[in-house]
Amino acid sequence: MKILLVAATYQEIEPFIKHYAPKFNADEFLKIGTNEVKILITGVGMVATAYALGKAFAHEKFDLALNVGIAGSFYRNIKMGQLVEVREDILSELGAQDDEEFISLEQMEMGEVEFTASDKILIREGFRKVTAITVNTVHGNEESIADIRERVNPTIESMEGAAFFYACEEAETEALQVRSISNYVEKRNRHNWNLPLAVSNLNDWLIAGIKEF
Repeated sequence: MKILLVAATYQEIEPFIKHYAPKFNADEFLKIGTNEVKILITGVGMVATAYALGKAFAHEKFDLALNVGIAGSFYRNIKMGQLVEVREDILSELGAQDDEEFISLEQMEMGEVEFTASDKILIREGFRKVTAITVNTVHGNEESIADIRERVNPTIESMEGAAFFYACEEAETEALQVRSISNYVEKRNRHNWNLPLAVSNLNDWLIAGIKEF
């Protein structure tokens, strides 16, 4: 299988890269098990992700695109460092304000804001399946957190996931997304984050799991 492994930053998959590609070359495919894997570091955010994927898909056809990275959880029954599989991802900020109400792009009949993962290629591990939102500004204010939970009730948030699903849908490429929880969505307090644990757990799975597709 030809796989495009997508991450926003090098740091999120650094252990994987050091394990399989100590002399990392973004233009080369890695032979891992029976798969050929190409690594794409997009940069942070929706714009960078969509642009990078558009370029990649214009030059290569992939059997699967796999987006991995860290994320914040709205729910504390998900442990810090726990891996989750995003099955639905929503562009929660794309729309218009009508005084105190928010109208999504779909409600205005101007386009899609909800995107889903592949049903044809499955992750074998029994990760918790979640709904995510993709945002330009991660939540760190109690009022805005309450508002988005009432309106969408997401499980996690990231800054790239829905853009990744969108680009894959346009390119007719099967897409999966796995996130590792680095923090809880709350009034911003980086002292409560655990990035090392999230990155370690993500890469422990990825190093072994990439062979299982």
